[in-house]
Amino acid sequence: MARTGKPVRDVCAAPFPAGFEGDDYASPKVDPNARKIAVRTATARAEGGTMTVAQVRDYAPFIADEPDNLGGSNLGPTPLKTLLVSLVSCENAMIHGIAKAMRFAYTAVEFECAGEIDIRGSEGVRGIRPYFQQVELGIVIYSDETADRLAKLRKNVELRCPVMNLLKDANVAVRAD
Repeated sequence: MARTGKPVRDVCAAPFPAGFEGDDYASPKVDPNARKIAVRTATARAEGGTMTVAQVRDYAPFIADEPDNLGGSNLGPTPLKTLLVSLVSCENAMIHGIAKAMRFAYTAVEFECAGEIDIRGSEGVRGIRPYFQQVELGIVIYSDETADRLAKLRKNVELRCPVMNLLKDANVAVRAD
């Protein structure tokens, strides 16, 4: 994909911005008063050691594993790294859908993501959580849209991204650079 337009950083950051109302809100395409529940499924099996082979719908099996130095066979990304992939993938899906609804023109989006953990948590030290302490998220969107339209896109992505909101609800500090 050609990268045209000016690169703009910081499309999404936590915490959710105050004063989110009126023209900032991109209306949903569903009845907000009628519950619409969807179920997502995955199956998996342990393949020895730390390796897990997962299956989602009819896609090729996906392997998550730990590196050799943590007792794994290093045949796939770690579970926490798959969470980072889930975050940037979800952000991308939200940007795509919301930009389409807003008629927001862009030519490319690039992501960088890193999570910081205190490994004492997964070693069982009380009071130390075994998941991310913070996540750094960098998003560059290539667009010639105005700063106001970019801000509207950003606010709507923050509101709607399920993975971002799961992290925020777990008190993970998510920062954009």
